[in-house]
Amino acid sequence: MELIDDEPQIQVLNKAQAALIRMRNPNLNPWRVLGWQALAAALLAALSLVVMQRWAVMLSVGWGGLCVVLPGAVFARALSQQMVRSLSSGGSLAGLMVWELVKVVLTVVLLLAAPRVVFELSWLALLAGFVVTIKVHWVACYWEIKRSRPM
Repeated sequence: MELIDDEPQIQVLNKAQAALIRMRNPNLNPWRVLGWQALAAALLAALSLVVMQRWAVMLSVGWGGLCVVLPGAVFARALSQQMVRSLSSGGSLAGLMVWELVKVVLTVVLLLAAPRVVFELSWLALLAGFVVTIKVHWVACYWEIKRSRPM
């Protein structure tokens, strides 16, 4: 068996090097990101009530936000529990795929239930709440990483 020169060599880090890498790349808490998303959905729902002055629009925006936050919370909770229990990478990957499927199915079920739950549903308002809540994820990630990095 011959070695190929193009393959990168694995470098073992000492404690100080590993600590420096962890400090530069902090872990992101999914619960804080979900909190940002829930806050954005609530603020957008309140803003829609002020601007449109219709409860149905506010409830539609809120339901759109709920269609993002609730499945995300189920997903985060399940993966948090799985990380505590599972040590094998194969089991972790399978669990990730299963819980991602559960998240997608729950999102679709919530979207399909919207006309039955929200009186005088506004699909456009629901879509706005859904999209804004999803996009807040990127802003929340940015702020959380910026907040946790040392100056």
